[in-house]
Amino acid sequence: MNGENTKSTARALGFWAVLALCVGNMIGSGIYLLPATLAPLGWNQMLGWLITIGGALSLGVVFAGLGAKLPLAGGPYAYANAAFGPLAGFVTAWSYWVMTWVGNGAIAVAVVSNLSLIFPAIGQTPGLPALLAVGCVWLLTLVNIAGVRAAGRVQEVTTLLKLLPLIALIALALWLYASGAPRAPDPGITIAPGAVAAAAGLTFWGFLGLESGTVPADKVENPQRNVPRATLYGVALTGVIYLGISAAFALYVPTAQVAGSPAPVADFLGRFFGSGVGEVVALFAAISAFGALNGWILVQGEMPWAMARGGVFPRWFAAESSNGTPLRGHILSSCLLTVLTLMNYQKGMADLFGFIASVSLAAGLLAYLMSALAAMRLLPGEGRVLAAAVVAAAFTVWAEWGLGTEAIGYGALLIAAGLPVYLGVRSARASG
Repeated sequence: MNGENTKSTARALGFWAVLALCVGNMIGSGIYLLPATLAPLGWNQMLGWLITIGGALSLGVVFAGLGAKLPLAGGPYAYANAAFGPLAGFVTAWSYWVMTWVGNGAIAVAVVSNLSLIFPAIGQTPGLPALLAVGCVWLLTLVNIAGVRAAGRVQEVTTLLKLLPLIALIALALWLYASGAPRAPDPGITIAPGAVAAAAGLTFWGFLGLESGTVPADKVENPQRNVPRATLYGVALTGVIYLGISAAFALYVPTAQVAGSPAPVADFLGRFFGSGVGEVVALFAAISAFGALNGWILVQGEMPWAMARGGVFPRWFAAESSNGTPLRGHILSSCLLTVLTLMNYQKGMADLFGFIASVSLAAGLLAYLMSALAAMRLLPGEGRVLAAAVVAAAFTVWAEWGLGTEAIGYGALLIAAGLPVYLGVRSARASG
């Protein structure tokens, strides 16, 4: 009876919570700054978005198909392990896990950076930003340790709140279009394959996390149905929002103006609702980053637990708390995340941190490629999934190539650094 109660308690994520996890992990604070980054590319950005959305939807179909077939904890790790064995599973999980907790350092910084726009004293007090960022990490770690139901509730609320200013911006752009408002002058930037590739490389960051619903699949109610639906709906909804925001800026804000704006979303809304909207948007951007951090902390704790349960990580991490959460996985991941967050605030470390994050992405893309290859092997009879897997694999390889040889080389070294852990664990299990 106790086992049944634990299982019932563990499966505490319903469809809306999984959808919020997918959307919330994809839409972080980056969308509030991305229009300025993409502006110099002109209309190439729209083609880049369309290519990336196509690639993301293909990956979404892959994860939906795999999630329905194998509703197992670990997502990419579980699929690679089932298709190609424990070594492939470990390499996939290790690369994905590293990408997750390293990337969370940037998200924690984004939370505090947006709050400092509202409360300037934060940025003016030495050491306070670092303490607040670490505080956010451990607050949300405690929420996730308390149980997936609590983490799911936080994710639902923050995802709803983060969408409000973005939907308002798209609605405003539609009103401008319907009312025949004058459009921004054409920037005169030529459509070129290189510029489209650059745009696609930038926009792919916005879809990292589309697989989030598959990672805690063992804690999802009716995972065969809810995980695939939430994944596909989440990717589609996110793609529509991203495309709508980019179109709004391309149509109604001069390229030079948006490219030079430190807060483009706030500036766009401020033109019609007053300059005071900037602080409101900054608050929503902080909420957006906070929600993304919550979702990614849930994921980063699940991966060591899934690896340990699969026999490719130390057994110590397979233990669960009384709430059915991977306590030790959360503690390890957040300790590593804390170190990186503090490193980011040391003088001269910001550029190094950015480089580490890009290298971690080069390593983490392997998880997407392995998932696509796993779908080809595990689901050969499902034509739609198989076709999507081919497209997704090609897209992932192309995105990896776009990162450059230096990042790829260091990413490979980062993956290789995990092999001694795998060999040590396998040796210990064989001798035991």
